[in-house]
Amino acid sequence: MTLKDEFHVFDTTLRDGAQREGIHLTVADKLAIARHLDDFGVGFIEGGWPGANPRDTEFFARAATELELKNAQLVAFGATRRAGGSAAEDAQLAALVASGAPVVTLVAKSHDRHVELALRTTLEENLAMVADSVRHLRSLGRRVFIDCEHFFDGFKANRDYALAVVSTAHEAGADVVVLCDTNGGMLPSGVHAVVAEVLAATGARLGIHTQDAGATHVQCTANGYGERVGNANLFPVTAALELKLDRRVLPEGSLAEMTRISHAIAEVVNLTPSTHQPYVGVSAFAHKAGLHASAIKVDPDLYQHTDPALVGNSMRMLVSDMAGRASVELKAKELGYDLSRDREAVGQLVATVKERENVGYTYEAADASFELLLRDQVNGHRKRFFRLESWRTISEQRADGEQVNEATVKLLLKGRRIIATGEGNGPVNSLDRALRTALEPFYPQLGELELVDYKVRILEGEHGTTSMTRVLVSTGDGKVEWSTVGVAENVIAASWQALEDAYTLGLIRAGLEPEEN
Repeated sequence: MTLKDEFHVFDTTLRDGAQREGIHLTVADKLAIARHLDDFGVGFIEGGWPGANPRDTEFFARAATELELKNAQLVAFGATRRAGGSAAEDAQLAALVASGAPVVTLVAKSHDRHVELALRTTLEENLAMVADSVRHLRSLGRRVFIDCEHFFDGFKANRDYALAVVSTAHEAGADVVVLCDTNGGMLPSGVHAVVAEVLAATGARLGIHTQDAGATHVQCTANGYGERVGNANLFPVTAALELKLDRRVLPEGSLAEMTRISHAIAEVVNLTPSTHQPYVGVSAFAHKAGLHASAIKVDPDLYQHTDPALVGNSMRMLVSDMAGRASVELKAKELGYDLSRDREAVGQLVATVKERENVGYTYEAADASFELLLRDQVNGHRKRFFRLESWRTISEQRADGEQVNEATVKLLLKGRRIIATGEGNGPVNSLDRALRTALEPFYPQLGELELVDYKVRILEGEHGTTSMTRVLVSTGDGKVEWSTVGVAENVIAASWQALEDAYTLGLIRAGLEPEEN
């Protein structure tokens, strides 16, 4: 068999994944995701249910001319014929054929209770519906997969009938019979035992919705998207198969594209990528504990189960109050600074981080602010693009309900005293605009920067002390993003610190060096 046929990586992001609460895909979105999945190298892409809704029908129509798939085949999803009807005259089967998809997945009932209560037909008629539908589609040249809905619950309730559905589909010509844990309540050991028993009893080629247990067809969704708690996640599943089980299921070189494609699809569906997702999350290979860092300094494999580069990711060192010398030294190296021969600088930096985190700063979430601390240590003091004389914000609530926010900043830069004002939709936004107004005539590079995210957290005081406010700001230049932190007794003062760090690092990354203002 070819690579694609030896083991099927079957993606159902466009159908099952789209059922996740909060995901609403347009046809253009579905086409974009299909291209990403094909680039990744999946064998099958289930595009939706043509005939059931106009969007899926349009998707298949446009896919015929707009998709040039290199690795995958499109799959149309539908159901077996209606009870008491004829497969040849069934309208929804006709829609599946009209979609042009070379592969069709049919959902079939395999739980006797569902047959009688949901389909409201007999167990014998359900078997006939499966056989007739498969034979009809096979006679028209379509490859057919059968999804046995509620199979594991059905097997537990009526083993013989569940096996009869599998055997009927297999004997009618279904290429794969997929055993679905529809309600999601099976444990891995139970899945393994049932799949092995079904394989021995029927001889059918089996697919699975959860894990490999004698099956050679696995159904997944990108990033695990799907209704309720989601589906088997395409990326950890394929990575585990290739890296842990040494089973090649993707074209050569595709695994290294995994992280990029995971994040690209998250962008299309407009969901923030999970930072802790296995293999592809930004925190998947992040290390915080000092003990880890000491070992990683000797050999990264001591605390990593695989090389992150194999899946297109990278190792990150986090700096926090848990950090020791090794953590700081490795983080400095990651940022381009070699402190391996400067134990005093490393020690002072560790002490500074611990002291500042004790009052509320967090450097594991604000790499850019840590980089500025690091530069301060290397240079002996902070070099600045400007010096602050003062800032002021005014928020006015008028009788007609209108709110007016204005900020004024007074800065010293390049030998001049600059005064600028700004208005915005709040005091922090006004302060940001005033700062930009003051700086952009001298540093036009700031025009490329934008605020990407802004988070505020109130930190409870201890033993009668005043509570503090922590602000995290994420800034980007269209290519990369960086995060900065500020801590103060009020949100505006904390925001000023984070904004000053954000623009300072942005200018440094634009190739400028601060002067001795």
